[in-house]
Amino acid sequence: MMPIVKGELLTTEVYDTHAVDRRLAHCYSDGASLACMRSVPLSAIRDAASGIYDVVHRTPMIPLPLPPRLHDQLEGRRILLKLEMLQPTGSFKIRGAWNAVRLTPPEELADGIWTVSAGNAAQGVALAARRAGVPCGVLVMDTAPRTKVDAITRLGATIVMASYDECWRTAETRRSDRMRGYFVHPFDDDRFIAGNGTIGLEILEDAPNVDTVVAALGGGGLLSGIGSALHALRPQTDIVAAEPETAAPFAASLTAGHATTFAEWRSSFVDGAGGRSVLPSMWPLLSSLISESLVMSLTDIGAAMAHVAEHCNVITEGAAACAIAAALSGRAGGPGGTIVAVASGGNIDLARFARIVDACPPRIDM
Repeated sequence: MMPIVKGELLTTEVYDTHAVDRRLAHCYSDGASLACMRSVPLSAIRDAASGIYDVVHRTPMIPLPLPPRLHDQLEGRRILLKLEMLQPTGSFKIRGAWNAVRLTPPEELADGIWTVSAGNAAQGVALAARRAGVPCGVLVMDTAPRTKVDAITRLGATIVMASYDECWRTAETRRSDRMRGYFVHPFDDDRFIAGNGTIGLEILEDAPNVDTVVAALGGGGLLSGIGSALHALRPQTDIVAAEPETAAPFAASLTAGHATTFAEWRSSFVDGAGGRSVLPSMWPLLSSLISESLVMSLTDIGAAMAHVAEHCNVITEGAAACAIAAALSGRAGGPGGTIVAVASGGNIDLARFARIVDACPPRIDM
């Protein structure tokens, strides 16, 4: 079987969804080998940018206030926050979801669409389905916050609850006997990734000299998209993953040199980042774009949530705060550099948010 050729998965005009599925299947069968080279071309990201803003918001970036002491500790690093919680579904996922759905042939959508999600991708796909005028089903992890489940319901999707293990197996195999219609993968789909890549284009418009971009890594679709855009347009920019200490399979995979599982996985309030494993089909893309993974403690993530709420009046969910904590750690970027931390979402139960920030107050006095 021939390996995948770089840039072959997508074109700017016609997306052959069956061809994409066949090639991804090949990645699954041989995904641990870099012979299965995979990339998302800049043309696909620009195509997404030409077609998603009827649904997607172009989000702002704001500076993260730093006290003089921390500014000195960070050796002059400047941190900007990309506010993706301002999307209509409260997270970046609508970018990829709408791009994937709008590019799917109508005959594929005739029986509706479905996805599997911890909450944010489900909201994105549900809104995309509503805009496309087709029914939507979602296999939702039973650990999903009530805020996310309620939002999915309001968008008109049919919810099927499942265990984390069942949902992760579904993401790996792309099938479920309990669901029907066209499956939209929540991260391992080049059209989804291209939609996410529009964040990279916006970052470069607002901070053309950005040195480092940090974002949380769950399945890898967010960083794959951003990294693909920046690799094409500003390859000197460092792309850094952030993972919680409770779920850091990419850090483990970098150490192992191949996609692997995280044996010590456990659930936490950082529900939008850190799976049990890195999918073999995602490994070639992630390993070629991301320089390192910074593993953050839950305490530091909670403290970042509190800091941003107090000084920016912004509520972040755990995954977004994981990226911000990594930017604040002093381990991302170099002295004097500009760091963009992608605040990927803000969908968190307010009572839970209050408990977390109460237990992890800001460690930084302004």
